[in-house]
Amino acid sequence: MPPIYYLFLGFAFVFGAVVGSFLNVCIYRIPAGESVVSPRSRCPRCGSLIRWYQNIPILSWLFLRGRCANCRTRISPRYVLVEALTGLLFVLVLRDFGIHWATPVFWVFIALLVTITFIDLDHQIIPDVISLPGIVIGFGASFLLPWVSWSDSLLGILLGGGSLFLVAVGYEFLTKKEGMGGGDIKLLAMLGAFLGWKAVLPIIFVSSLLGTLVGVPLMLAKGSDGKLAIPFGPFLAAAAVIWLFWGEFLADWYLQRFL
Repeated sequence: MPPIYYLFLGFAFVFGAVVGSFLNVCIYRIPAGESVVSPRSRCPRCGSLIRWYQNIPILSWLFLRGRCANCRTRISPRYVLVEALTGLLFVLVLRDFGIHWATPVFWVFIALLVTITFIDLDHQIIPDVISLPGIVIGFGASFLLPWVSWSDSLLGILLGGGSLFLVAVGYEFLTKKEGMGGGDIKLLAMLGAFLGWKAVLPIIFVSSLLGTLVGVPLMLAKGSDGKLAIPFGPFLAAAAVIWLFWGEFLADWYLQRFL
């Protein structure tokens, strides 16, 4: 590969890490109903402003050894995880889609998924302020992507939202308990908007498989009498990422092996 190729990939990682830094703000502030624009970032304990050179993605956390520069309060390593994860996923998008409209489209898609994942892990909610605009953005993006037509996107929205809605209604009817929140339904509608209707059922299957592989051991570890609420949004997001990067390969593999 020519050096310029690796230069572009490096740019994608740095840009993704910067976006990840902003996503950390969104993850913290959106559930609290706060503005993601102002005020400037502060230490939650001592209230000191975080200066620009203390807010360089990944590097500042390493340089400060994971502590506030003023009061030395420990800063969670998850901030670095979000930045590094976003940077890595941005690299994969650029690697797979190159210089094309799809790259900024799926960068936005990845940013939405990362934000939703960590908010759902923290609060077990998927804010409408993220998923509903995401549906609109995904549908609008279908006019820029040659392999996802507007009709594929529209069907993806209807199939994604409709399928989980039916599952949720059926589960509640049989068990008299709410098993799936409306946020998951809107999230799958958003995934269908970006990826098209063909991705919906594989995403449901893979996310259910991942949820089982993670949830069952956790439930066994907690004990039969314990109540364990596991958010489903992160599994949907992970399945969507798997489909985005490896969906075609996995579909071909499945067809060759089992059909």
